Amino acid sequence: MAQSGVQLDRETFSCSICLELLKDPVGLACGHNYCMDCIKTHWDGEDQKHVYSCPQCRQFFAPRPVLLKNTMLADLVEELKKTRLQAAPADHCYAGPEDVVCDFCTGRKLKALKSCLQCMASYCEKHLQPHYKVAPLQKHKLVEPSNNLQENLCSRHNEVMKMFCRNDQQFICILCSMDEHKGHDTVSAAAEFTERQKELEGSLQNIQQGIQDREKDVKVLQQEVEVINGSADKAVEHSEKTFAELIRFIQTINSDVKQQLRAKQETEVSRVKDLQEKLEQEITELKRKDAELKTLSHTEDHNQFLHNYRSLSALSEATHSSCINIRPLRYFEPVIETVSEVRDKLQEMLTEIWTNIPLMETEVDVLLPQPEPETRADFLKYACEITLDPNTANKYLLLSEGNRKATGMSKPQSYASHPDRFTDYLEVLSKESLTGRHYWEVEWKGEKVWVAVAYKNISRAGEESGFASSDKSWLLYCEANSCNFWYNSVKTPVSGPRSSRIGVYLDHSAGVLSFYSVSETMTLLHRVKTTFTQPLYAGLSASIGESAEFSQLK
Repeated sequence: MAQSGVQLDRETFSCSICLELLKDPVGLACGHNYCMDCIKTHWDGEDQKHVYSCPQCRQFFAPRPVLLKNTMLADLVEELKKTRLQAAPADHCYAGPEDVVCDFCTGRKLKALKSCLQCMASYCEKHLQPHYKVAPLQKHKLVEPSNNLQENLCSRHNEVMKMFCRNDQQFICILCSMDEHKGHDTVSAAAEFTERQKELEGSLQNIQQGIQDREKDVKVLQQEVEVINGSADKAVEHSEKTFAELIRFIQTINSDVKQQLRAKQETEVSRVKDLQEKLEQEITELKRKDAELKTLSHTEDHNQFLHNYRSLSALSEATHSSCINIRPLRYFEPVIETVSEVRDKLQEMLTEIWTNIPLMETEVDVLLPQPEPETRADFLKYACEITLDPNTANKYLLLSEGNRKATGMSKPQSYASHPDRFTDYLEVLSKESLTGRHYWEVEWKGEKVWVAVAYKNISRAGEESGFASSDKSWLLYCEANSCNFWYNSVKTPVSGPRSSRIGVYLDHSAGVLSFYSVSETMTLLHRVKTTFTQPLYAGLSASIGESAEFSQLK
């Protein structure tokens, strides 16, 4: 068990460059330790790049770190050396079926600690000592134990393959380089290793940069998730509150209608009952008169009959006939009809509002950047319909063709005043805001044209209202024999074939804006790679007598 601990300590305190116990150990900021001479030699080969890396984790340092000996670690290594010399080989040091064995052990063989590419043999710790102490052997290349050392021998000449043929991409020996590989581009295996190692470091840098970029993208997407969740929670809360208020309002109206209906019901019933009571009293009185008259009609005494008839003669007067006209009554049916009408209108209005709620328009484009299309057919997959906003048009621009065409005029147009209108430049913006991926084309007639995209908050007056004058717009300006790209008052000359049609491709989330000359083929004129912080609007500008028009692509 003690020997196991020693072995673990040896691995812990070994230099990953020379694979030996640390000599004058130094520690890097990343936490890895090396022999001072080993890391110095490694960094001497990186002096031209002025960026120094850890051989294990590839972390880069700039400028070159100052190395100081770690005295505590050096003491621990010395203590380990003493312990190792005193320790006897344990069972686990002997080679097993899958281990590389020492080629110089007799009897029961120990596990190999290193293999030598020059000697083409493997050594246990004991038999490896000459390689540490004998000067010529110290120059040999020691590697991790390997059972495949014979693969380093040339099958034809039985020589170590120390050369590499770049023509045939294979290892060769020195005799091969003078034989079948004569005249080929051959270098030493070490030189090829060094060059490929540099390529590997470059690839690692690219991968690490890719990891960092994607980690940033993940953070952006996580923030986007938080924004989406927050926005959705706010919308749900507001929706629940609003509909609760609407329900309470409807319930209040329902209560008022019910109260008024019951009050009207009580009034009407009371009126009818009063009339009914009056009629019932009249019936009683008429029944009494009917009884007295019947009694009188049965009196046989003439004198008595005439005497009583005189007092009862008034009873025989005709009574008015019934004035109650029974007909279908519609006391509350109008209320039912009105409430039903309110219900139908409310349902229709809510349905229309729900249908027009812009859920799809608020959809967040969080897709990872996509490859830019190559053919016009590919671009047309992202074709969008763009119209010009009359409220932004300079008064010397005439809009026509369904607000897709702008023509420079010598006389002002009768546009109403509007805060979004450009006043100093003949410019106009689209009505549609652009996020996600879009493609559109501009057809122009005349000597020159301005094709732009801009944020909505671009100035509408003054010097910065020009499409090329601030960081709120991107402009391609073309005339008869040249094209230039402008951004924030900086001009970039653009080369490419002249065409009367300009294609514009936007990938908002990827920060890509590309301008193309469109003819039988599409030729890239200029590409912008940036970060767009707001929705964009397509823009046009035309001189007097000239025009620019958004083409219909769908």
